[in-house]
Amino acid sequence: MNIPRSPLGGRGFESFAEDPYLSGAMAAAMIRGCESMGVTSAVKHFVGNDQEHERRAVDVLVTQRALREIYLRPFQIVARDARPGALMTSYNKVNGKHVVESKEMLDIIRQEWKWNPLIMSDWLGTYTTVDSMNAGLDLEMPGPSRYRGRYVESAVQARLIKQSTIDTRVRKVLEFVEKASRAPISAVETQRDYPEDRALNRTLCANSIVLLKNKGNLLPLPKKIKKIALIGSHLKTPAISGGGSASLEPYYTVSLYDAMNEALPDTEIAYEAGAYAHKMLPVIDRLLENAMMYFVNEPMGTKRILRATQSISKTAFQLMDFNAPGLNKALFYATLTGDFTPDVSGVWDFGLSVFGTGTLYIDDEMVVDNTTHQIRGTAFFGKGTAQELGSKVLSAGQTYKIRLEYGSANTSPLKTIGVVHFGGGAAHLGACLQIDPAEMMKRAVKAAADADYTVLCTGLNHDWESEGFDRPDMDLPPGIDALIASVLEVAADNTVIVNQSGTPVTMPWADRARAIVQAWYGGNETGHGIADVIFGDVNPSGKLPLSWPVDVRDNPAYLSYASVGGRVLYGEDVYVGYRYYEKTGREVLFPFGHGLSYATFTVSPDIALSHEVFTPENPPTVAVQIKNNGIVAGAQVLQLYIGASHSSTPRPIKELHGFAKVSLQPGEERTVRICIDRYATSFWDEIEGMWKSEEGVYEAQVGTSSQDILAMGVFRVDKTRYWLGL
Repeated sequence: MNIPRSPLGGRGFESFAEDPYLSGAMAAAMIRGCESMGVTSAVKHFVGNDQEHERRAVDVLVTQRALREIYLRPFQIVARDARPGALMTSYNKVNGKHVVESKEMLDIIRQEWKWNPLIMSDWLGTYTTVDSMNAGLDLEMPGPSRYRGRYVESAVQARLIKQSTIDTRVRKVLEFVEKASRAPISAVETQRDYPEDRALNRTLCANSIVLLKNKGNLLPLPKKIKKIALIGSHLKTPAISGGGSASLEPYYTVSLYDAMNEALPDTEIAYEAGAYAHKMLPVIDRLLENAMMYFVNEPMGTKRILRATQSISKTAFQLMDFNAPGLNKALFYATLTGDFTPDVSGVWDFGLSVFGTGTLYIDDEMVVDNTTHQIRGTAFFGKGTAQELGSKVLSAGQTYKIRLEYGSANTSPLKTIGVVHFGGGAAHLGACLQIDPAEMMKRAVKAAADADYTVLCTGLNHDWESEGFDRPDMDLPPGIDALIASVLEVAADNTVIVNQSGTPVTMPWADRARAIVQAWYGGNETGHGIADVIFGDVNPSGKLPLSWPVDVRDNPAYLSYASVGGRVLYGEDVYVGYRYYEKTGREVLFPFGHGLSYATFTVSPDIALSHEVFTPENPPTVAVQIKNNGIVAGAQVLQLYIGASHSSTPRPIKELHGFAKVSLQPGEERTVRICIDRYATSFWDEIEGMWKSEEGVYEAQVGTSSQDILAMGVFRVDKTRYWLGL
């Protein structure tokens, strides 16, 4: 629920939106769904965990107004509309104090909002005993505790913590345990991979896709095509998620390449990667057999006693939770072995990144040494090394014995300040055929020139967007822009560009492309979801939850994003995202809320208000008429923005305060109603320390994006009111 104030945030792909209302509304809907099934939701990270750089140590310096209107408001909305059972605090400080130890911050939840969830820390995000306990932290995560137990007993004896405080914290944990009592203490992990789940995932993926551009109605493509070119490494390696703790091992994935083959059984398909989009070499999986890991306490070269074995399917692992009888969790070693059979002859590159130490051998020949001279990198939540490379000539069809000798986290001399030390360690071993970049691009361009249509799918992935580090820039991976530009030079009229990323990327070629699709990270059914939109089986209806800047230097947080001297200043104040672009008149590539459809809609220019005077007891409702004038069914998201005609304090030109998605058949017309609540007329008065709903005239604007306003009306607040709570 954190606000992506910059497009560079490593976890921006996990956030809902740059707008606090939209973020809160979407989170509340998900929470209500989860909790209706008996699953307790934990909302996070409260509050200000909006960057990865030094996230444990950074002090977020933010005005009370911006804190309330932008960063706390999503949590305020879910407290009002969903009441989730748990909340996780952030790692960082806010205005000089770690949130986990800030009674001022946690009292907002329990005292001001009258919401009493279980409050837990982030993983290893508790730093004290007394301050966190007295502030309101119920549960230190994960177990076993580091700052509770005997430390609490000592603090009670010293009268630093009251017995009543202990009782309150214990009671909250026991209530939580009772609520979760349906879950067995120890159970076999199972899968949920049913046809209905696959169908739902496919629908969700397709409905999330945003059609950014469709000049001349290039899309949807026909299914009767003689020859199509599929270009981009994302075609065969789907980007299903960003990295970090949000990334889970999928039951299965569907690539866009496979989905296009399903949709076009009679079409000649030419595939070319064009350019590699990976940051780290892809893990070895489909070419790997008989892979095992062997765990010991003793280093290589000494007598070893086997403590555990584990069968694996790919050459990447994280061991932060790994344990085995007799294994020294603080310092252990492992050997990974397997049979690698390349499918193409040539020079193969191997890359090894570790949180710990590691050395790769192929047929007992050392190929990569990431033990002797390590360089700090960004992998594994910022604790890993840079990728160390090696290469070897291999023959297709011949099986090679690979062996990775690994030492756990504490064998590495690298230390990183401000990053969580999860222990155990991790490794990523990748491999890729060495191909001349110029030759790759040449082949892709020829394929596009020879085809009736081209679909070019590329973007970012879990290597580029991940928990643990922020992006250094907004650019696509090296070589991708050149690939797209070269393809557009020969096939601009029939090329569809599909971008996969969780946050905006620069698109210097956007004006030359006829069709651009933003496909995000679509999960297991990524390929099917994208193909359904490309061929019109699903009419796109997604909207951008983020403004899409032309250049990274345009974004409001550009000059004050990373930690400097342990602090980050939120200098843009309340002018986050579209609020900033509108206030400064700065152009964006695509505005907040933008998204096209294969249908065409008309909206009545006048808003009908249920009444023109706003009071908290009787807020007005806006009503607009919308009609589908197209020849296909479609859905449109009408967005309600509110702007104050005059104000005693500088305010954004307008702010989102409601939306409604309506599905219409061709020719169908409907009235859409959206209620205006008191948040829409209020700002945080820093002098009074309260919300202020100010007397005056307000304009209600309804549109299909923050820039495309189609209907307007006015209402007024009869008198100024101050308020707190929800």
